[in-house]
Amino acid sequence: MSDAPEIATSSLAGRLSCFRIDGMVALITGGASGIGFATASLFAEAGASVFILDRDAAAAERAATEIGGGTRARTLDVADEAAIVRVFSRIDAEAGGIDILVNNAGTAIRRPAVEQTIEEWNQVLAVNMTGAFLAARTAARHMLARRRAGAIVSTASIMGLSGGGLYPNISYQSTKGAVINMTRALAVEWAKHGIRVNAVAPTYVRTQFIAPLLAQPELVAAIERMTPLGRMAEPEEVAAAILFLASPAAGMITGHTLPVDGGFLAQ
Repeated sequence: MSDAPEIATSSLAGRLSCFRIDGMVALITGGASGIGFATASLFAEAGASVFILDRDAAAAERAATEIGGGTRARTLDVADEAAIVRVFSRIDAEAGGIDILVNNAGTAIRRPAVEQTIEEWNQVLAVNMTGAFLAARTAARHMLARRRAGAIVSTASIMGLSGGGLYPNISYQSTKGAVINMTRALAVEWAKHGIRVNAVAPTYVRTQFIAPLLAQPELVAAIERMTPLGRMAEPEEVAAAILFLASPAAGMITGHTLPVDGGFLAQ
């Protein structure tokens, strides 16, 4: 286990340096678009060596090229355990270790519970819950093997902390709730090794992931009415919270889920 990070206090620049992740190797699943892309871009700016992991190989390459700064792309379907083991092992060998994992890949099938098939249920679980566990477990194995501290941040959702209500989304809500409690459990299990595990719980974020919702003005208006700040979130706002939790600035934070929700859950 590594010693606690030293946070300089002699100057403003020194104090702000704890929010940087210079030289750290960061893996971001679902990193080719939306919150994942915003996080990859911010991490690169904050000094990390970034690997974008996405099942859409072409999109991942485009994202890496757009970000630049040595950002690299790897094809990965988080529902494929063997692929996770293979890709993470190659990155570990190539980059000399893994310091940060952002568990961001996700999917949703919005359908009433009485109409959802077991195939659809399993599809969402395979990505949102099982995939998140497999990625976290594999990253932790590499961190433990190299006896180095690390940080894992998962993208949960306000739907994992509430019953929703605007439309049925049972498999998504269930898996995001599972991610939140998995965050707590892994944080407790791995704390003695210096591996911190946290999550963010975004509100509705303006990305392609919710494009069908954004195409319904009345639904957008309802979401804005339910949000004290009166608007949806932007992906960059969620990325900023992820960077904080992954950085030395959050060195005493583990097992926490940080809502990025404009006050949605405070009501």
